[in-house]
Amino acid sequence: MRPLIWIPREVHPDAVAELETWADVHRGWGEAASAEVEIAPLAQGVLLRTARMDAAQLARMPRLRIVARHGVGTDTVDTAFARERGIRVTTTPHANVLSVAEHTIALLMAVRRGIGAAAAGRADRDALIGGELSGSTLGLIGYGRIARHVARIARGGFGMHVLAFDPAVPDDDIRADGSEPHALDDLLAGADAVSVHVPLLPTTRGLLGAAQFRLMRPHAVVVNTSRGGVVDEEALVAALDAGQVGGAGLDVSDVEPMPVDHPLRNRPDVVVTPHIGGQTREAMRRVAMEAAASLRAELAR
Repeated sequence: MRPLIWIPREVHPDAVAELETWADVHRGWGEAASAEVEIAPLAQGVLLRTARMDAAQLARMPRLRIVARHGVGTDTVDTAFARERGIRVTTTPHANVLSVAEHTIALLMAVRRGIGAAAAGRADRDALIGGELSGSTLGLIGYGRIARHVARIARGGFGMHVLAFDPAVPDDDIRADGSEPHALDDLLAGADAVSVHVPLLPTTRGLLGAAQFRLMRPHAVVVNTSRGGVVDEEALVAALDAGQVGGAGLDVSDVEPMPVDHPLRNRPDVVVTPHIGGQTREAMRRVAMEAAASLRAELAR
């Protein structure tokens, strides 16, 4: 008997087509959309993109064996409840590395050169004096796959000096990759730009707050393409207003999408994008296909 897979929101059609070769696939979009309430009692697998799955939803799926996340984090799934029920939760850690790394650099460049303000027509030419990346220092908080690719682009493309803080990565491994290990406070004090690449956990929530911003250089740029809660948004606003930080590029926020009246919006020193770091045509296919492969590995046996 073919397993039943539920996909709440649209994913790349190649992944759907691959799944349909061995499973019954029900989707939550398009003309043939199914309702979750109808599928829940029968679903054995879920391919989860931007939707959330809390304990109540998981409890309505007694046959569920796997939730394949279309992305890196698991904060959209009640993983504790999933573990209790023996439900695997997988992610796609490799598929969007290139896209998020490139978006990180794009945000950094946009803020350093005042591109957001210029494109919006909020300042005249003489007021748009930006800064160069070449030869400056980039600090990376977290040194996983995405951060390492950011480091390679920064070093190879711009000749940047790269500092890295990651307690989970041995200093020798950071040095072998071409970057310089630093304690967090030293990194913040020495960097011209700081980019965040850590998951949102109780230990990382508010990792960059008022105390950390006070350590930074007045011209330094903060970039966050990881998770919104890692950066204390209220403290960031205060730091920008006080001139403790020079600008910010944010692809993520505490509430997504960031509210239109949020104080970080419509500032000439901040560029906000709506969590699109991994959303390139190439990455969307890779992520969906990797998630589909996880479903097949679990269910087609």
